[in-house]
Amino acid sequence: MTEEKARAYWKENISAILKLLTVWFIVSYGAGILFINQLNQIEISGVKLGFWFAQQGSIYVFVILIYIYVKWMNKIDEKYDVHE
Repeated sequence: MTEEKARAYWKENISAILKLLTVWFIVSYGAGILFINQLNQIEISGVKLGFWFAQQGSIYVFVILIYIYVKWMNKIDEKYDVHE
């Protein structure tokens, strides 16, 4: 791999990571802190939605984002021919 391709590869990798972390931050900080009062008006099985997002929702979103990252990186690896 040439140095130019390696830089482009890492640029895409870091870009993907930053985008996914931004989504996670918005969900965990936004739903767990900023919009908690609005979300607490909704109850599911007796649990307020804002509380659920603060306790569990951001963890579930993080796990989903890990899965998305794996798929995304596999595509980037194939694009730059560094896949297994």
